[in-house]
Amino acid sequence: MTHKIAKKIVGYKVLTKETTAEAAKQEEQQALERMHENVERPEVLVGSTYKIKTPQSEHALYITINDIILNQGTEHEERRPYEIFINSKNMEHFQWVLALTRVISAVFRKGGDACFLVEELKAVFDPRGGYFKKGGVFMPSLVAEIGYAIESHLKHIGMIKPEVMSDHQKQFLEEKRREFEAQHGSSEGQAFPEKAVLCTKCSTKAMVLMDGCMTCLNCGESKCG
Repeated sequence: MTHKIAKKIVGYKVLTKETTAEAAKQEEQQALERMHENVERPEVLVGSTYKIKTPQSEHALYITINDIILNQGTEHEERRPYEIFINSKNMEHFQWVLALTRVISAVFRKGGDACFLVEELKAVFDPRGGYFKKGGVFMPSLVAEIGYAIESHLKHIGMIKPEVMSDHQKQFLEEKRREFEAQHGSSEGQAFPEKAVLCTKCSTKAMVLMDGCMTCLNCGESKCG
C-alpha cells in the first residue's frame, strides 16, 4: 500500500514488541481518570467521620471526609478525598472552621499529592497552649488535631503509608516497659508509666529513663541512638 508523505520526515523508529507494548501502556495511563478540579461530583460519595473531643470545649467536633472512587471496577481503582465537612454545636470557631473546610476541599479537588496538608496542619500551635488527649498524646492545637484526623483518613485509603514497627521492636519496647514497672511500680489503668515524659518525636508522654538513656515506649525513639 502506498502512502503519500506530505510533511518533512524529522525522525523514525522501528516498531518492535517492546516499543508497541510501551506505547500501549502509555495510552492506557493517559486514559486513566485522574483527580482534578473539573471532575464531576457523583451523586453518592463514600465517607468516614472522625470525632474530636478536646478538654477546651464541652462540645465535640465531627470531621467528615468524603472520597471519590476513580477508575472504578478496574485494576487501577483508587480512592481519593473529595471534600471535608466539620460540624459542632460550638459556634465559637464557626468562621475559621468553615474557611478551613472550603480551602481543604479545594486542595483535595485540585488533585495531585494532598498529603502536605497533614504536616502543615499538625505544625499549627495555639498561643494559649495545647492539651493532652487520653493516652498522654499532646496536641499543640485544635487545628493540629484536625490534621491528625486527616492523616488517619489518608492512611485508611492508602495515600499515606503508616510506619509499622517490626516484631523485634515491639518485643524490645514491651521488655523495657516491664523492666521499668518492676523498678518503679505498675501503671495499671494508664497507657504508659506515670513518670513518663513527653516524646518529641511522637508527642506522647511515654519517654522513660532506662539504663541512663531516655527511651520512648510508644514509638521507640531513643536518645542513645
